[in-house]
Amino acid sequence: MKRNRSDVNNAKKRSPAGAAVMQPRVTESLTRALFVEWARHGYAALSLEAVAKRAGVGKAALYRRWPSKFAMVVERLESVGLDITEVADTGSLREDLLANLRSLRSALRHRIVRQILADLHAEMSRNSPLAERVRSRLQIERRNRGKGIYERAIARGELVSGIDFELLNDLGAATLYWRQVVTGAKTDDNYLNSLAEIILASVCHTQ
Repeated sequence: MKRNRSDVNNAKKRSPAGAAVMQPRVTESLTRALFVEWARHGYAALSLEAVAKRAGVGKAALYRRWPSKFAMVVERLESVGLDITEVADTGSLREDLLANLRSLRSALRHRIVRQILADLHAEMSRNSPLAERVRSRLQIERRNRGKGIYERAIARGELVSGIDFELLNDLGAATLYWRQVVTGAKTDDNYLNSLAEIILASVCHTQ
């Protein structure tokens, strides 16, 4: 049976089906499986075959998205790591600081996040390509978001220019990470309020 030209054109326009479609549901399943396997076994022993098995999909579905363990890890880290640590614009410096600290606290309270971060930082000391990628993309973007808190405050007239953005970024994120991940101490709202006040005092002192 002959096919007319319109049939051929319609066939070309049809969306691919089945295995050819990058289904978001599959990507989400693979992402969850990646972080669970990573938390359980560490980066060095992480197996993409185990990730695919845990996600309940074939290896081909994984390799269509990421060609290697390195590619999957860094892409998912950048995407998910930025999504779970959004920086709010509340309209005031103090509230921006508190919102940022609460976002970081929420992420660091997650058991899998804590396990992965500890392993990631250890692996970065041995794995130069991984360290370079994390520092050149994820960490820079995170620090730029933190810098934006103070840039907005300057634009609103709450601060004057010339402050040390890098030091202020360190004061918040590093202190919270040390307390939650390294010492395992409490980071309740009273602690976050005190930390925000220390950061604000540091800003005022340097002006």
